[in-house]
Amino acid sequence: MSNYAQVINGVVVNTIVADAGFIETLPNKTEYKILTCGGIGWIFDGTNFIPPQPYPSWVLDSDLIWQPPTAKPDDGKRYVWFEPNRVWVEII
Repeated sequence: MSNYAQVINGVVVNTIVADAGFIETLPNKTEYKILTCGGIGWIFDGTNFIPPQPYPSWVLDSDLIWQPPTAKPDDGKRYVWFEPNRVWVEII
């Protein structure tokens, strides 16, 4: 048994656990890809599963990791991204 993602238009719309024989019986079997990580809403680029974009201003880097427009401060404090102003805000 393996985890499979049903991918439609490059987006995971469903996940199931099945064996390859069952997938072969499905009329839409080409929509199913072996799921290595991720879940519903993730993007499949033909090779990799990519998590959904967390915020509109973040961009996908060459390692397929979403990056904010400015780096998170590295001062030991806790921060959360505030998209309207595109800044990191300290959690107090």
